[in-house]
Amino acid sequence: MKSDARIAFVLDTLPSIGGGEKVLFAALEAYPHADIFTLIYNKKIFAHSPIAKRIVNTSWLDALPFAHTRHRYLLPLMPAAIEQINLHGYDAIVSFNYAVANGAKNHNGARHVSYTHTPMRYAWTDARLTTNPLFGWMMRLFRSWDKRAASRVHAFATNSETVSHRIRRAYGRDARVIHPPVETDRFRPSAKREDYFITVTRLVPHKKIDLLVQTFNQLNLPLVIVGDGPELPRLRRMANSNIKLLGFQSDEAVAELLGKARAFVCAAEEDFGIAIVEAQAAGCPVIAYGAGGARETVIENETGIFFDEQSMESLSEAVQQFEKGSDSFSTDRIAQNAQRFNKPRFIREFKEFVERVGATHQH
Repeated sequence: MKSDARIAFVLDTLPSIGGGEKVLFAALEAYPHADIFTLIYNKKIFAHSPIAKRIVNTSWLDALPFAHTRHRYLLPLMPAAIEQINLHGYDAIVSFNYAVANGAKNHNGARHVSYTHTPMRYAWTDARLTTNPLFGWMMRLFRSWDKRAASRVHAFATNSETVSHRIRRAYGRDARVIHPPVETDRFRPSAKREDYFITVTRLVPHKKIDLLVQTFNQLNLPLVIVGDGPELPRLRRMANSNIKLLGFQSDEAVAELLGKARAFVCAAEEDFGIAIVEAQAAGCPVIAYGAGGARETVIENETGIFFDEQSMESLSEAVQQFEKGSDSFSTDRIAQNAQRFNKPRFIREFKEFVERVGATHQH
């Protein structure tokens, strides 16, 4: 790709800061002059982030009154809105997709590459389970549009082998695995660990934080939940006094909490699970549902343990198993494992992916 190439980064929405946004921040280190486009941008949330002083180009959806708090309700409008983004004059488009970003239209022969966090869950996973005929019909229409959008993408990359298989099933396309960036140098194991268990996540239904709350209520063990989201009020009502919901916490506070925690718990099937790797960087053993990205980042019985079912019984057994054998985990070995996923490695692999597709275009 020529050195003065104009590059557009296209994202579905920017409502909050999570793993996907950390991928964007690292990608901007690789391409600091890339322009950012997204449908909806909650600027207040990003006030202290690496994009705080950057121009972020938004769509007409961003002006709607509840766009920043209830953006999922706007999903039916998103395919049309993403296709209307004006990307004339760009040599390359990089979409960061978990819903509709792959639908960005290229012009003048621009190459379009996608870093797909996942084909949209509502359409490709959750919709298969629905009993709502209207929702099922809408998701069938969306899947048809999504396949057409994916056909315009020249090359795919993704965050894990798990999602690579999902992309193959959904779009019939191969995707190179580039594990997300983890700022492993932000974390230090504490010399003295404390007794609490911890999870760090967005508080949304598919993260299954309610399962953690129910199980730790029953076990009466201390659990710290870090993160914000629409589930927070309901979880606070459910939680007994042994469970603390701290809401959003700064990076520094999260690093300190992980460095002192007894173990990190995760009940969701993560696409990759950056927080799981951050926990390991802090020397914190992991108790995770044994599916998805956790299988690629946690070494069983060395850096953590798995449970087989998303049920109170299965999770409870895993926590009790960990309690009996927690002394067998080496903090140094756990932290060492996380180094496989550091940020310089991501930047190198991401640039190589984008440049290779650009070079193919030039020839």
